[in-house]
Amino acid sequence: MLSIKTLSRLPARTVLLGAVSLAVLSACGKTQAPAPQPGPPEVNVVTLQQERVSLTRELPGRTNAFLLAEVRPQVSGIIKQRLFTEGGLVKAGQPLYQLDDATYQANTASARANLARAQATLKSADLNAQRSAELIKIDAISKQDNENSAAALAQAKADVAAAEAAVQSSHVTLAYARITSPITGRIGKSSVTQGALVTANQTAPLATVQQLDPVYVDLTQSASELLQLRKDLAAGKLARSGDVPVQIVLDDGSRYQHDGKLAFTDVSVDPGTGSYSLRVTVPNPDNILMPGMYVRAVVGSGVRENALLVPQQGIARDPRGNTTAMVVGKDGKAEVHPVKVSRAIADKWLVEEGLAAGDRVIVAGLQKIKPGVPVKAVEAAATAAPGKPAAPAANPAAAGAKQ
Repeated sequence: MLSIKTLSRLPARTVLLGAVSLAVLSACGKTQAPAPQPGPPEVNVVTLQQERVSLTRELPGRTNAFLLAEVRPQVSGIIKQRLFTEGGLVKAGQPLYQLDDATYQANTASARANLARAQATLKSADLNAQRSAELIKIDAISKQDNENSAAALAQAKADVAAAEAAVQSSHVTLAYARITSPITGRIGKSSVTQGALVTANQTAPLATVQQLDPVYVDLTQSASELLQLRKDLAAGKLARSGDVPVQIVLDDGSRYQHDGKLAFTDVSVDPGTGSYSLRVTVPNPDNILMPGMYVRAVVGSGVRENALLVPQQGIARDPRGNTTAMVVGKDGKAEVHPVKVSRAIADKWLVEEGLAAGDRVIVAGLQKIKPGVPVKAVEAAATAAPGKPAAPAANPAAAGAKQ
């Protein structure tokens, strides 16, 4: 071993290299510590619980006017004046068109004159009958003359009644020359202008009046769905939901502010489409819904007691359409359960078979595991504070590096 005096005589570079060599030899003489092993992968799970769920069905439909009246003339004539504004609101009984009624006024005057003449004849016949009744008492006239007087009186009364009916008929015809609105609603454009000739009971309407508050929404639903619904109700799987409001979804996807009410369900099925019709009454105070619009209606079909809902990300489908769910078993290992789901409710599936209350379905971290592998289950609701998004699952490699 070199003494201190000898080292002091060596160059500084030589002394430094020797010190490094001694440090390396000392490190090689020690045993290297093993790398830490990663723990089981962490996954997010949702524990299934039974709940009461209202089942709904979204159906396509078209809006129709609550009342619709086509205005047609009941007498012939020339349009003298149009008395409404196209597209405006009209009241029941409001005049819409005025026809040239000079001929009908003349007929009414003639009917009144005939009535006056019949009344005068009746008065004369009444006086003759009264005189005959007095004279027959003293045998001043024959019985036949008295009977003729009585018959003339009866005929005069009948003539007066006929004349009164003619006057009434002429008034009705004269009133028809002023065409009025049969209902209250919005009136469309006029198909005729001033000076046009119209005929009684013509095919083409002069205008159309529609009542738009409320409106009808006519829907169609598959008859097979109705049959399945009735089977579920009979088997006790569903309970009737009662008078549930019908939500209306507009063509742009927004929800209409007023809910509707189911008015009736058709009793027959269309043989061409295999569907049946439903009609919903919807308030329309702002005239947002117009006849012919395409809408969708969310109709309640029943209530499922003790239903199981599983998040959609927890259900997988294979190319054959079979559905499965990855579940954390009692031993803490991942298991694959074949399941059967029927419909989507918001962002969840309604489970029919394959899962039970208390099962822990894996909804996040599926790419890190396979069946039979132990996992660390973390409840999905507990991974984030209220109002904040859930934190991503931990990286197994990173977790192992921290141990």
